Amino acid sequence: MPNTKGFNLMNGFINVFLIALCLAIALPFVLVVIISLTSENSLVQDGYQFLPKEWSVEAYRIVFQKPDPLLKGYMVTILITVIGTFISLLLTAMTAYPISRMDFRYNRPITFYIFFTMLFNGGLIPFYIMMTQYLHLKNSLLALIIPTLLSPFNIMIMKGFLDKISKEIIESAKVDGAKEFRIFFTIILPLATPALATLGLFIAFGYWNEWYYALLFIDNDKYIPLQLLLVRILSQIEFLANSPLAQVADKLAYANFPTLSVRMAMAILAGGPMLIIFPFFQKYFVKGITVGSLKG
Repeated sequence: MPNTKGFNLMNGFINVFLIALCLAIALPFVLVVIISLTSENSLVQDGYQFLPKEWSVEAYRIVFQKPDPLLKGYMVTILITVIGTFISLLLTAMTAYPISRMDFRYNRPITFYIFFTMLFNGGLIPFYIMMTQYLHLKNSLLALIIPTLLSPFNIMIMKGFLDKISKEIIESAKVDGAKEFRIFFTIILPLATPALATLGLFIAFGYWNEWYYALLFIDNDKYIPLQLLLVRILSQIEFLANSPLAQVADKLAYANFPTLSVRMAMAILAGGPMLIIFPFFQKYFVKGITVGSLKG
């Protein structure tokens, strides 16, 4: 009986701790949403509050005042996210599969080579010269997709998962006359669905939040992704708010721009879609993380 009480007490403590942890994670996001719907005067006078005195959608009105650039930014970001994630997952799996096979003669040297690239890189200047002078990818969507197609870290994670797939399955398929490509696409990839979903989520987040390569290689407004566009909007608003013109041009009222709430509104617009997508991959995400311990 004492053991049962101790077990229940421990379960209660764990549940309370997890509830507190979930609230600590969720409440900041809720506060961001509330701040984006709070008037600028209320934010300046009362600070950030869960129950503001004055609500306002002025921040969203300013962001959507010229929707065309925003819609183009969404289209560019969605395009590079979908295409980049699909190709990256395929290349990652095709790279990890051979080095996970013990009957592949060069699996150890190639694995070491891939791991070695996690420690060193060629540097920014050679990379920029290669992308612009040799590959001629400046002002191209490929400049946003190619640099992050293959990640050594993702390859090593996929290899670790594929190592746990029974080799007898592959041998049985060979006995039945299946070739390597058929084994890979009809047997290995379906079995690797949890790992593919987990890595796909990380890769998609990376492409969705892409702004650094756009800052380096994109000058054409037609190819600016969402994140870089929102950063430019915020920079312009802050410049106008702090400009001497704001003291003179009353019609423009730059000094009264809701910069605090606009920041939060742009954060919602930038991260909201991925928060909607995440629950659909949650079961694969959890399974992909825990499958190693379950099989070990």
